[in-house]
Amino acid sequence: MKSSFLSYFRASRVLNGLTDFLPIMTTLRQNKVSRLIQKELAEIFQKEMRNAFGSGLISVTHVFMSADMSFAKTYLSLFGVPDKEKTLDTIRKQVKEIRRFLGMRVGKQLRIVPEIAFFSDESADYVDKMEKVFSTLTISPEPKEEEQEAKPSKKKKAKE
Repeated sequence: MKSSFLSYFRASRVLNGLTDFLPIMTTLRQNKVSRLIQKELAEIFQKEMRNAFGSGLISVTHVFMSADMSFAKTYLSLFGVPDKEKTLDTIRKQVKEIRRFLGMRVGKQLRIVPEIAFFSDESADYVDKMEKVFSTLTISPEPKEEEQEAKPSKKKKAKE
């Protein structure tokens, strides 16, 4: 990866070992281009590259653009894939072909078709993990109102 690209990003928060990278400051143009790249990559994975990566569903969750629009950091969610790392490595090996498809789609709209780096988006896995934790929690019921009224209150009376 380009070291200059990493200077545009900072770690916004670390949550149980998962780090989200957010741009320091994005311009309106960067947001528009990142949405365009996200939409087009999603269509490429659904239509042109449907059978290239197995039977799973590939979802483009986030795209972050560098300031000069020459590099796109892309986060993918992989659903129904037995080995996510192997599938992500396969996607990374075919990045030239994916960029070629992207160039055919956005070549008239962008001056430079950006280089693409793919990363796994672990937010869906984190949500599943948290749902399992919440489902195992046992919460004791609240005491009934009758029991609370029966207990004397220990409030101090103010002296007049």
